[in-house]
Amino acid sequence: MAERGYSFSLTTFRVLVRRARKLAQQYFLVYQEPIPTGQLVQRVASVMQEYTQSGGVRPFGVSLLIAGWDEDQPYLFQSDPSGAYFAWKATAMGKNYVNGKTFLEKRYNNDLELEDAIHTAILTLKESFEGQMTEENIEVGICNEAGFKRLTPAEVKDYLAAIA
Repeated sequence: MAERGYSFSLTTFRVLVRRARKLAQQYFLVYQEPIPTGQLVQRVASVMQEYTQSGGVRPFGVSLLIAGWDEDQPYLFQSDPSGAYFAWKATAMGKNYVNGKTFLEKRYNNDLELEDAIHTAILTLKESFEGQMTEENIEVGICNEAGFKRLTPAEVKDYLAAIA
């Protein structure tokens, strides 16, 4: 099971999500099991890389975060518009990503419980967020062995209140 996040163009992101879903479906039809996160990332990054070299098409101007759960552990990958991809334990991207990465380097450890990880993620976002963070302008997702779950706005509001 993999979930995707993006930075930059919503239209480009949607094209890549459709492609990723199609790749995952094709894999499932052949092997009767979900595609491993690493293989999905590799295939999507390959598509992105092809667009940097193909005539008549514009390269994808988007970076992706792809999270998944395979073999009893979480995976997080980042791919950039060139098709390069990297595995991370935690990362930040987008405007002011350096602040987020610096914050994560100080706060992240492998033993974080879910509640602490959610607080750390929101605090990391707050490091470079312009304006007021509310339950209306941020989303929080959890990817674990049970699948992917997006927190409700009410749950996000509770977490925001806890860090205020």
